[in-house]
Amino acid sequence: MRLSTKGRYAVMAMADLAQREHEAARAVALADIAARQEISLSYLEQLFARLRRKGLVKSARGPGGGYRLARTAETTTIAEIVHAVDEPLRATRCHGLAKGCMMRGERCLTHDLWEDLGEHIESYLASVSLADVVGGKLRRAA
Repeated sequence: MRLSTKGRYAVMAMADLAQREHEAARAVALADIAARQEISLSYLEQLFARLRRKGLVKSARGPGGGYRLARTAETTTIAEIVHAVDEPLRATRCHGLAKGCMMRGERCLTHDLWEDLGEHIESYLASVSLADVVGGKLRRAA
């Protein structure tokens, strides 16, 4: 399974936003996030439009405008962010439960393995909050 740039960049940008939200009294500009994270501004605009539609961020216009988290970093999960930008988390090549990935619609021999892996990934990302990422709580002890 591979997470595309949509999912990775959305998480990077949201972590940047969460980290900066407590530092400033104003909203965070996408141009600033783009510069810090080395992500195209136009790409970020597309991602944040999706994040806003899903209720993960709020936008403010005018001087001092930009984006804020719609909820706290503690209650925003990484899975929600990835799903908000339409990033699938499945590891199988099958697109539906009724039809398998083989030519005749059968499931391949390894289908259950990849389906279980996808469920583990989904569960893990649903258990990790933005606060965990920003707070460095995911680092393993050296």
